[in-house]
Amino acid sequence: MEGRILFLQLLLAALCAHLCVSEVIFEERFEDGWESRWVKSDWKKSEGKAGTFKHTAGRYSGDPDDKGIQTYPDAKHYAISAKIPEFSNKGRTLVVQYSIKFEQEIECGGGYIKLLSGYVNQKKFGGDTPYSLMFGPDLCGTQTKKLHAIVSYQGQNYPIKKELQCENDKLTHFYTFILRPDASYSVLVDNRERESGSMYTDWDILPPRKIKDVDAKKPKDWDEREYIDDPDSVKPEGYDSIPAEIPDPKAKKPGTWDEDEDGIWRPPKVPNPAYKGTWKRKRIKNPNYKGKWRIPWIDNPEFEDDPDLYVLKPLKYVGIEVWQVKAGSVFDNILICDDPEYAKQVVDETFAKNKEAEKEAFEEAEKVRRAKEEEEAQKARVEGEKIKRSRDNDRRHRDRGHYRDRYKRRRDYIDDYDHDEL
Repeated sequence: MEGRILFLQLLLAALCAHLCVSEVIFEERFEDGWESRWVKSDWKKSEGKAGTFKHTAGRYSGDPDDKGIQTYPDAKHYAISAKIPEFSNKGRTLVVQYSIKFEQEIECGGGYIKLLSGYVNQKKFGGDTPYSLMFGPDLCGTQTKKLHAIVSYQGQNYPIKKELQCENDKLTHFYTFILRPDASYSVLVDNRERESGSMYTDWDILPPRKIKDVDAKKPKDWDEREYIDDPDSVKPEGYDSIPAEIPDPKAKKPGTWDEDEDGIWRPPKVPNPAYKGTWKRKRIKNPNYKGKWRIPWIDNPEFEDDPDLYVLKPLKYVGIEVWQVKAGSVFDNILICDDPEYAKQVVDETFAKNKEAEKEAFEEAEKVRRAKEEEEAQKARVEGEKIKRSRDNDRRHRDRGHYRDRYKRRRDYIDDYDHDEL
């Protein structure tokens, strides 16, 4: 009994430790009352280029009550932000996650979010506002399907060097960025790791730790030959005297052969089975083989480590600031925390549950859209036929009138001529 109590105490302590360590900094599901937490920016408003956001689940959804905010109308700049409890990722893991659905034919536009530090005038938040992290998709045409991961270091923005690809269909997808205290990172799409690595190697922030020794030269005794001739190999006696061809032992002199007229008969030559070509020494592994020589790497004298490389300025705001040719992107499920497992759980609970239902709703919406387009196309064809028939009738009427006038003028001419003759 005492052992069981001790086990429960340890389990409770471990659970408490986990709960105490993990922290959800900000979580937004855009339920009722969301507008009290977010500030729509007036950026570009005076130019007539500012868009807004609608509270909706979109044209199709796995759960119509699970709403996000959708960009609206087309060809605008959209900017909105929310204040969050100040958070420093020094010594802690940072997890940034959200979902987005490009239900429109986006053509060209962004779908990323930003984390901001310091004071931000939210009513003026826009494209020029400094940020600490920018993460998410950016699509344009059929070529650009980029997934941004841009971090700010000492006031300068650094994009990830790797070519990260985002999804470009019309369904909801979750994007997750994880940054750890050892400066390692992971990028997940729908809870599947898409990329991982280190800030030291995948961003050009610090000079590289190692560089190639440009002054290095291959040692003269460096042997790159993997195989060599066997020095103990000896050519068999009489090897060079073996002819490549021999008279065909099966050949017979034709009965009609006349040596007085045809000369001395000689059998034709055939390949000699005993002939093995030019003699070559046997090849063996080179005992001195050192492999292909490569320029060695050395410590970079210009590298100076920064143990706080991964540390962003204390985070105070989260914002959405994008430009889109066609509006209609639905942002939702924004999460900022320090627990990758909790972020994974959120995706499992929301995405996995609604994924199939949303796909079915999307396919049904596509059927309706295609049927409507076909109906409109049919109406256009019918209207086009009407216009064509009307033009044809008008042309025929004009042609009849033209010929009637020509006939009348001709009759008048004949009548005048006959009258003159009389």
